[in-house]
Amino acid sequence: MLLAGPERRRRWSSRDRAEILTAAFTPGANVSEVARRFDISTGLIYTWRRQALAREGAPAFVPATVVDFPSCGGGAPAIFVDFPNGTKVRISSTAPSELP
Repeated sequence: MLLAGPERRRRWSSRDRAEILTAAFTPGANVSEVARRFDISTGLIYTWRRQALAREGAPAFVPATVVDFPSCGGGAPAIFVDFPNGTKVRISSTAPSELP
């Protein structure tokens, strides 16, 4: 059988996948609506999400909260990072830019 017309199996670039995953898992987003918008199955979106989260040592999608703090003068922490495993990182506003 010869299939004419557009190929059914699409190829999604890493950038496209990231855009779709970001849209689907932004707080308040509806995965079904995002799937319809991009003409993709919800199952594939969840598969990509599982794959992204499973990559050990690779960047993964995590929720971030931006909070408006008063001025951070006098060496007060300017960046707070709380990891799910309980590790907390505080970077002072006076930290050198060469900080590794």
